[in-house]
Amino acid sequence: MNTPKDIARSYIDAGAAKAALPLPRMFLLAVLAGAYIALAGVAASIGTALAGRLAGACIFPAGLAMVIIAGSELFTGNNLMVISLLEKRITPVQLLRAWAVVYTGNLAGGVLVAALAVGGGSLDSIGEAVLATAVTKVSLPFSAALTRGVLCNILVCAAVWMAMAATSAGGKIACLYMPVMAFVLCGFEHCIANMFYIPAGLFMALRQGAAQEGLTWGAFFLKNLLPVTLGNILGGAGLGIALRAAFLPAEKSVKV
Repeated sequence: MNTPKDIARSYIDAGAAKAALPLPRMFLLAVLAGAYIALAGVAASIGTALAGRLAGACIFPAGLAMVIIAGSELFTGNNLMVISLLEKRITPVQLLRAWAVVYTGNLAGGVLVAALAVGGGSLDSIGEAVLATAVTKVSLPFSAALTRGVLCNILVCAAVWMAMAATSAGGKIACLYMPVMAFVLCGFEHCIANMFYIPAGLFMALRQGAAQEGLTWGAFFLKNLLPVTLGNILGGAGLGIALRAAFLPAEKSVKV
């Protein structure tokens, strides 16, 4: 396996490569990542409704596995690009541009899958659970959503970091599996996953013709996505800063 120092060194280049992607390609890869996470959300929703939260938690890591193995751009994982920023391989403008494009693409992919899954009737058998999940998420207090977002992306970025330790596809999936399962089991908040879960609830309410109090697009963006996204950035970028401090200074001292 690659050592943590190897990963830190290689992520400097990885973050720079992500920032250098042509914007149309970056957006397309982001749409794919949003769709992969949403597809895992469809399966996890069904698993949770049929067999409980543990079943859903065991299924959901398929999303990050698809993101990493198939190759795509996920906003939450890309919060680690702060490492490349601090190493002066990318500029603040490049970082924010990459985050904005990938975030928008993830949103498009998540909402698209939500519309297709609900419109195609794939979630009809668990419609009440889909609605309940969405209502619960938009009803979280700002502080709770923010804190759960921080904790979530520490685990997600740890999963991405650990996957980089492996040199085989199977190893990467094994490395990422437990941290992702843990965040779902603990009920932490992932902004990209919520780009599926809450729109799915909104579309289900339309399909059933039964509006849910408090479940609106405005609540989706302001009461959930805003605090959860801020929390995800704090958690993911904070972990990136800590990992850089832990592993890159020693490498620099060797060079000197």
